Amino acid sequence: MLKATGITKSFHTNMVLHGVDFDVLPGEVHALIGENGAGKSTLVNILSGNLSRDTGTVLFDGQEVDFAHPLDAMRAGVSVVHQELSLVPNASVAENIYLRREKTNAFGLNDWPAMFKAATEIFQRMGVDIDPRALAGSLSVGMQQLVEVAKAIALNAKLIFMDEPTSSLSEKEIQELYGVVNDLKAQGLSIVFISHKLTELFAISDRITVLRDGKLVGTRPTKQASPEEIISMMVGRHLNDLYPPRAKSIGEVIFKCRDLSLFGAVKDVSFDLRRGEILGIAGLIGSGRTEAMRALINADRRLSGTFELNGQAVTLDDPADAMEKGVIYVSEDRKSQGVFLDYDMVRNIGASTLDRQSRAGMENRKSMRQSALKFIREMDIRPARPGTRVVDLSGGNQQKVLLAKALNARPKVLIVDEPTRGVDVGAKSLIHKQLRRLADEGIGVIVVSSELPEVLGMSDRLLVFRNGTVASQLDNNDGSLTPESVMASAVD
Repeated sequence: MLKATGITKSFHTNMVLHGVDFDVLPGEVHALIGENGAGKSTLVNILSGNLSRDTGTVLFDGQEVDFAHPLDAMRAGVSVVHQELSLVPNASVAENIYLRREKTNAFGLNDWPAMFKAATEIFQRMGVDIDPRALAGSLSVGMQQLVEVAKAIALNAKLIFMDEPTSSLSEKEIQELYGVVNDLKAQGLSIVFISHKLTELFAISDRITVLRDGKLVGTRPTKQASPEEIISMMVGRHLNDLYPPRAKSIGEVIFKCRDLSLFGAVKDVSFDLRRGEILGIAGLIGSGRTEAMRALINADRRLSGTFELNGQAVTLDDPADAMEKGVIYVSEDRKSQGVFLDYDMVRNIGASTLDRQSRAGMENRKSMRQSALKFIREMDIRPARPGTRVVDLSGGNQQKVLLAKALNARPKVLIVDEPTRGVDVGAKSLIHKQLRRLADEGIGVIVVSSELPEVLGMSDRLLVFRNGTVASQLDNNDGSLTPESVMASAVD
């Protein structure tokens, strides 16, 4: 269906693709994987008409093509389902599917019955039940993701690129997406599935292609590959220490939370955080885990809650007040609530310490640059150029910048929500080690995660949320922290 040969691409003097070969067979799910910055997005952008290639050839459906624009690719049958959803929330599902391609009647007016009927037929083909008349914004994230797939099918796509399609989905929604992918595959559609989650690549794909540093490392039939082999191909080394050793020693209580409540979402949450430990927070989507952490710093106005830091009562009036007192929350939504995409790394990392690094209201650029360079080295942010805009970094490196900004503020308690979402396995290992190092240095660390392996691998103790409250507290030291016990506590 697709055969790309010798694809190269440079941005100024930085070569990001080095003669990459890539092919997709009819009716297969081909996984594309690599560390952040490996060149996956650049390759997909070239193959879908969003970027031009420097050299190389592309054959699609037997014909040599050179897509000058994404519309050219769409007309030929190539569509992309992006990680960031692009639906109009106040428009109906059918309107979103046929946006700017509305079906019209003899009078040139929108033919709503025809669009509703066509959308229904697409959903039937996908094997899902979605009302085409419903507002897109009223759907769950998982259903919205399926509407994005429906948009691609409505364009008569023969090849669909799916970029991190499960990053914000619940386990139930992930299984529904798998079902849709398998149905489309059975109908002869080709799908390129891009993900950092090895478990799902082995569950859904027929072949796996690995890129590293802009070069093709190799392609393996999924049934003949192992997770260890793929990880080694990705990082150029064996990665046996994705999760660092447990706490060396656990000390006194550093932070206390009592009777935390948020209207309609959190009720009477109390917990202690001890020096040297990593406290995990788990729970299904909608369990209140993130809402509780946001209420703790009063990002969402809480109804009640009292706090102690190092034995002293503290008030956390708002996120800025919490940060000033050393309680820092790192949002799961890095793009809208974490980093400043159009600013460089220096200004992003220094944003949390402008009071210390400013004189007479003016930024001390030299001091900020020195701090940025320190964290760029420690976090292995690539490229290691402090003047690089964050928007030009890969998702994993953006996440590292977000953590560096928080660490630059010298936290006493660090709350990180989904610290490795959309991050490759090498970056995950680094972030996990950094969090453990902080805990070993005496900083209180709370990790909120929807990934069961992560909370099991990182937590010394784990709070499992259900229906807005703590359903159970599990401890690694007494053997109660197991996958079975977490799931049993998380479900009703």
